[in-house]
Amino acid sequence: MLLVLAVLGAAGWVLLGSKLLVVRHVEVSGTRLVPRDRLVAEARIRLGLPMARLDTDAVRDRVRGVREVESAEVRRVWPGTVRIEVRERTPVVAVERSGRYFSLDRFGMTVVDSPERPALPVLSVGAPGPDDPATRAALGVIGELPDGLARRLTGVEATSPESVTLRLGGERSGDQPLTVVWGAPGRAAEKGRLVDALRRTSAGRTARMIDVSSPEVVTTR
Repeated sequence: MLLVLAVLGAAGWVLLGSKLLVVRHVEVSGTRLVPRDRLVAEARIRLGLPMARLDTDAVRDRVRGVREVESAEVRRVWPGTVRIEVRERTPVVAVERSGRYFSLDRFGMTVVDSPERPALPVLSVGAPGPDDPATRAALGVIGELPDGLARRLTGVEATSPESVTLRLGGERSGDQPLTVVWGAPGRAAEKGRLVDALRRTSAGRTARMIDVSSPEVVTTR
């Protein structure tokens, strides 16, 4: 019995009290937008802390609080390394406010901002943000667009969750821009096929607007 207690005591001292198993290194992977030093500073991991005392959940929550970070995992790598693996947010649209462009991810969260317009479609809604139904609808439409339309997308407008309108650039130099009244999210493949089919007709090639919001009744203008 005494031997067991001695072994447990020695193990506890090694884990919690000795300098053998303490945090010596912090590794970060998955970053592109966030500088490593900034992420490490936000994580607030104290070097020299016994590895067993590190609260990995608290570190993860602090890292997730960085606006460019979508998700994060924190792991101990014995004997003395803490590994932080992050998944950064991916900007999909830009919103212009007061002379600055704010890039939003698929959830409507701001990722970065800049005075220069990024190479992203511009989103026009009344109150852009993750809690705005029109913003969520517009982002939902973007996320389900067929690749051919997504590559040509230059702007998105949503006056309501059921009224999303796309602005498409020309496929070739000299092609006129096209407005597509998309409507609500959903039936993306069907709507995309209708747009492509109409663009191959003489009426579609000269049209400035195609309305596929109700795929059963498509109109052009």
